[in-house]
Amino acid sequence: MNHLAFGGASIDGGAYTRITVLARDTPHGLDTLIAYFSDYGLALFAALMLVAWWRARHRGPDAMARALALPVVVIAAYLLNDLVKSLFAEQRPCRTLSVFTVEACPGPGDWSFPSNHAAIAAAAAVALLLCDRQPGRIAVPAALLMAASRIWIGAHYPHDVVAGLLTGALIAYGLTPLAGRAAPAVDRIRATRLRPLVAAR
Repeated sequence: MNHLAFGGASIDGGAYTRITVLARDTPHGLDTLIAYFSDYGLALFAALMLVAWWRARHRGPDAMARALALPVVVIAAYLLNDLVKSLFAEQRPCRTLSVFTVEACPGPGDWSFPSNHAAIAAAAAVALLLCDRQPGRIAVPAALLMAASRIWIGAHYPHDVVAGLLTGALIAYGLTPLAGRAAPAVDRIRATRLRPLVAAR
């Protein structure tokens, strides 16, 4: 279904090429730093989810329910985004265009549109914002940097990461509030755990 992928290079292949040229002319150390963040930066979002969970322990059951749902929301965003990716089957730009890339081009069948990294980062950022604004304020710029880094290293067209950001954000915006419905169950679990401690006194 390649014809559904907006023609790939015909949309923003020029912008992609200009960015890869800029990356080629950038000092190697900076390219390495960006590539490292692009490959491993998703761990930052996992750490922020742990922070949100830790902070939710001292808040109400609704906050705890949303914090516990964070990884579920992110996994749902990844699965749906990956399904869309398999339907569009857009070739990676580094396979379509002759350009320098900071990292080796992914193998055949590793499709480009939309970006999974961008979708995961956006889902985590929006879900965190709806759960706890403090870690959320860190996650939002980190998600944008993650998306930009995927273009910089040559793995994605700009429209790939924009679509990934939108997909992840919309899924998180729709699912995270639903987690609040589990608040009564969280409250009951908390009460059950605290009851023996109260009785011991």
